[in-house]
Amino acid sequence: MSNAKISIRFFDDREVRALWDETNAKWWFSVLDIVAVLTDQNDYTKTRNYWKYLKAKLKKENSELGSATTQLKLLANDGKRYLSDMLDYNGIVALGKEFPGKKANRFIDWFTFSDESIDGKSKTKAYALFESSLINSIEVGTSSGLQQIHGYLFGGLYDFAGQIRQKNISKSGFQFAVSRFLGNTLIQIEAMPESSLEEIVDKYVEMNIAHPFMEGNGRSTRVWLDLILKKRLKKCVDWSKISKQDYMHAMTLSPIKSNFLKKLIENALTTKINDREMFMKGIDYSYYYEEND
Repeated sequence: MSNAKISIRFFDDREVRALWDETNAKWWFSVLDIVAVLTDQNDYTKTRNYWKYLKAKLKKENSELGSATTQLKLLANDGKRYLSDMLDYNGIVALGKEFPGKKANRFIDWFTFSDESIDGKSKTKAYALFESSLINSIEVGTSSGLQQIHGYLFGGLYDFAGQIRQKNISKSGFQFAVSRFLGNTLIQIEAMPESSLEEIVDKYVEMNIAHPFMEGNGRSTRVWLDLILKKRLKKCVDWSKISKQDYMHAMTLSPIKSNFLKKLIENALTTKINDREMFMKGIDYSYYYEEND
C-alpha cells in the first residue's frame, strides 16, 4: 500500500490517521491515534503500553476485536514509516465502546457521522483534484485559475461556484475588497511578481484580502498558493506543520504585518510537490482550518 490514500481527521484537535485499502475498498484507522484520543494521552510510550494491555485483555476474553487488527505502515514524526496496528470502521466503533464515559460516546457519535455537508462533499472533490487532469490545466497565479479551482471544489454545491462575488462581505469586523472595485483589484493582484517566497506570500495575502468569492475562499486560495509555489520554486506547503491556531493568527495579522505568515510557510515548505499523501494531508488540514471551534 505504498501509494495508499491517507486521510487525517480531527477530534478535539487531535489527529486520527487513516489509510485507504483499494483491494477491500475500505479505510483502516490508526489504533494508537484512537487510544491517544480516548485516553487524552500525549505520551506515545504510554499510549502504546495502554493498547498493548488492552489488546492482551481482549484476546484473553476471546473478543473478536483482539484479533481484528491488521498492520500497515504509517509515516511517523521522524519521517520514517513504521508498521502500526489498524482497525476498520467496525473495529473502531467496537474499540470506542471499550472506553467508558461521555468522551467515548462523543467520539463514536463523531466517528459514525456521515458528512453530507457542503464541506464534506467539497473535501471529497478536493481529494479527487490530485488525480484529475484539471490540476495540470489550471492557470497558475491568475484570478481565472483561482476561479477554476473554486468551480471544481464547489461546483454543484454553490450556485456561485467559480463566480466572482457581486456583494460586499466582511468577517469578524474585517471588510474585504469592495465588490465594485474587485475586478480592478484582481487585475492588480495578477500582475504581482512571483519570483521569490516573499513575493508569492505577498500575492497570497492580497488575494485573501480580496476574497473574491462569497464562500470557500480559504480552501480554494491555499490550493492556488501551492500551485504557484510548485511552478515557481518547485516546492509546496506541508500544511501539517502549521497549526490551526498559528495559521489563523498569522492570517489575521497578514494585512498589516505578513512576516509571521511568511515564516510559518517558509518553515513548512517541502519539495514533495508530486506526492499524493502530501496533497491529501494538505487538504485535510486546509479544511480543518475552516472548521468552527
